[in-house]
Amino acid sequence: MSGTVFRSGAERSYPLPHAGPDAWFTELLVTSVAAVLIAYGYPHLDASTDRAALESALGAFLYNPLESHA
Repeated sequence: MSGTVFRSGAERSYPLPHAGPDAWFTELLVTSVAAVLIAYGYPHLDASTDRAALESALGAFLYNPLESHA
């Protein structure tokens, strides 16, 4: 677990530590999430930029950002 705690005292499971490439984070995952959104009445992701934005949002939810070593 990530150890992030909300005011309610419940520990969060996400975001996960980012440990490099993830075999579960695939095109199929993005397509599946898009299908769920469409099933709930949201518009289709027709533009490649929409798909890229969804992939980015999923990554931001799932993983801590890589630490900057600057």
